[in-house]
Amino acid sequence: MAKLILVPTPIGNLEDITLRAIRILQEADLILAEDTRTSSHLLKHLGISKPMKSYHAHNEHRVLEEIIQEIEAGKNIALITDAGTPGISDPGFLIVRECIRHGVEVETLPGPTAFIPALVNSGLPSDRFCFEGFLPQKKGRQTRIRSLLNEDRTMVFYESPYRLVKTLGQFAEAFGEDRQACVSRELSKLFEENFHGTLKECHEHFSAKTVKGEIVIVVGGNPNLAKRKREREEQDDKEDILNDED
Repeated sequence: MAKLILVPTPIGNLEDITLRAIRILQEADLILAEDTRTSSHLLKHLGISKPMKSYHAHNEHRVLEEIIQEIEAGKNIALITDAGTPGISDPGFLIVRECIRHGVEVETLPGPTAFIPALVNSGLPSDRFCFEGFLPQKKGRQTRIRSLLNEDRTMVFYESPYRLVKTLGQFAEAFGEDRQACVSRELSKLFEENFHGTLKECHEHFSAKTVKGEIVIVVGGNPNLAKRKREREEQDDKEDILNDED
């Protein structure tokens, strides 16, 4: 049966693509791409020539029905984004939801995504975290930030280089200048940068330079709440052990 296959693509270094991903792209009847011009460079690098169609935030609703019909007609369709895993902070989830609604099989390959290496590299707790993606640019931005004041898990955000300094300043004001953070830029690329420090130090560092590339900001959770939560969990564990012994 034909299906939709989500294929992660490199976030920078072109070596970061799996053999399975290459095979799927070679076998696909059609490749949906966020930007066909950007994706054509990757496909050319891989020696793959396949029909392509644009699927992005500006045409997602218009082409959904057409894509579903093509899959139901027997075409295996691969969905790729400019970089990373489709469906993470892009319109990929809409087509997945529509496929599920129509009973069309969806297969998702594991692969590159920016927030995982940024989170692990940050040195902040990664056993529990929340992924916030891009904050609203205007309306609702401060509301979203305030809603995270009592978040005890590590927080992960995507941000544009043009708004990075502004965002770090807003975070420092809301979460406190001493809150630990890490800003990762150009992950897997030649000029990769991972800056560790307080929010104040991060703000000062990036205010003094021209910022380029894709950005991931990792911010530690509320330290007071996290400490109290650990203490409660440790107490619960002790009580469980005593109850088991009884």
